[in-house]
Amino acid sequence: MIKPLQSLGTLLLFFFLALPAAAQPLIDSESRFHPIIGAKGMVVSQEMVASQVGASILAEGGNAIDAAVATGFALAVTLPQAGNLGGGGFMLIYLADENRTVAIDYREMAPSAATKDMFLNAQGEVDAGKARFSIQSSGVPGTVAGLVHVQKKYGNLSLKKVMAPAIKLARSGIRVTVALSESLSSHRRLLQSNAGAKQYFFKKDGADYAVGDVLKQRDLAASLKRISAQGAEGFYQGKTAELFLAQMERTGGLITQADLDNYAVVERSPICGDYRDHRVCAMPPPSSGGIHLVQMLNILEGWDLKGLGHNSADYIHRLVESMRRAYADRSQYLGDADFFPVPVETLINKDYGRVLRDKIDLDHASRSADIGPGLKRTPESTETTHFSVWDDWGNVVSNTYTLNFSYGSGIAVMGSGFLLNNEMDDFSARPGSPNGFGLVGGVANSIEAGKRPLSSMTPTIVFDPQGKPLLVTGSPGGSTIITVVLQLILNVLEFDMGIAEASAASRIHHQWLPDDVYYESGISPDTLRRLREMGHLVSDGAAVLGSTQSIQSNGKGVLFGATDSRAHGAGVAIQP
Repeated sequence: MIKPLQSLGTLLLFFFLALPAAAQPLIDSESRFHPIIGAKGMVVSQEMVASQVGASILAEGGNAIDAAVATGFALAVTLPQAGNLGGGGFMLIYLADENRTVAIDYREMAPSAATKDMFLNAQGEVDAGKARFSIQSSGVPGTVAGLVHVQKKYGNLSLKKVMAPAIKLARSGIRVTVALSESLSSHRRLLQSNAGAKQYFFKKDGADYAVGDVLKQRDLAASLKRISAQGAEGFYQGKTAELFLAQMERTGGLITQADLDNYAVVERSPICGDYRDHRVCAMPPPSSGGIHLVQMLNILEGWDLKGLGHNSADYIHRLVESMRRAYADRSQYLGDADFFPVPVETLINKDYGRVLRDKIDLDHASRSADIGPGLKRTPESTETTHFSVWDDWGNVVSNTYTLNFSYGSGIAVMGSGFLLNNEMDDFSARPGSPNGFGLVGGVANSIEAGKRPLSSMTPTIVFDPQGKPLLVTGSPGGSTIITVVLQLILNVLEFDMGIAEASAASRIHHQWLPDDVYYESGISPDTLRRLREMGHLVSDGAAVLGSTQSIQSNGKGVLFGATDSRAHGAGVAIQP
């Protein structure tokens, strides 16, 4: 196991002494924000122990894919609110030897018994409780299939090797951090309403785990061990599947053995676009992230953003108007492309971006009411989680996965140790009605058996003008993910920020409906006043938007890692 980093100053000194002069990183000593620096591999995640697990795999000869799989399974132990066996996600992999990027879709899937009106009550209204917190809110999990698939196809090491640290953490226990203690306590009502979750995440007498307590997860360790020995069959068949299906039968769930047997990981071509002289690649449908990231970059490319000034009113105005148009398109055109003809090429076409840009009034805000009715914003869950990995061979992994809400549905599979997702809420339960993140969808994202719900997850790799990876990033944050990733990329490419500063900079968000501009602290009051004068509906108070986990290369073999200061307990680990 990699030891926690003790001192950034010591680390910097080490690298200045160890690296040849030509490879020495350029550090701006005047900056308030400094990255972690590594000359070999690096792992950045929302939980330090999981990052260390990934780095230890790199040190033992694993590549970025091995480390990513190890990190993903470790997060299922150390970050139970988002890391998972019972959820799903997306992974973007750059294979250095092949100079090729592949998108891995292991998104959850609607069970065969799912119907388009399954979450509507007798009055035809959406039953939000059923869609988000019932056993029927769970889609067929894809995480285990996805991680096993990439490790077997692209990894260097055995599955048993890369899963050993996660099994040990679950069996021997993890030290409860401030972040985990607060998270469990704040979700007490949800988790204690389910017998399995109550058993796994609270003491025998029902008391909270305090900071410093040891949380052992023996049932989860057993589930992980079965996967380690049998691969995906150790989850989708056999003992774990029996426990899973028993939970479904006891509580009226829809997922069957046939659904588990029929789940399949899909390798897709990434969505890529050019922003000035850089190439940006992200996920295709059923994620909306890649399409709308490229779409917004196409709109913004036509302006001198640097000349406007970072987070000036004129800059934010252009961001908001670009976001407004992209999210309006998302509501109408985006869904699982295996079920609905998503007009991908049109949406990411630069000519289309130019058309949208030409319609933007540079002095006055548009009104989303001109496109559709405003809707009340619902609370955002930040408990998706992202991690980034870079190895010494130049392979890169960007991975985002989730249970949807924090702790998913709050329902744990008894005897297995893991929580179920509530991803069925990411479908449009009724066209025009918002989901739990306030996002409005249409027929393109309606519920169908075997379909994958639309997502905002945006694992991203940015390439330099020579076609080599420059930046890998991603974020949790529900509907804000795409705009958070957009701003981090612009901070680096347009404003020449180092990755630490780019990660810490204040952010804004707009998603068409509701017609509100959300902002973080650090945005000037004068800027907010100017935006209101332009006609923007600016929220009354500051928000917290996203939690990027990023690695940047200087192109000379030196990596700069930054975990978002907005996340408790996140960390960067380097290969020694």
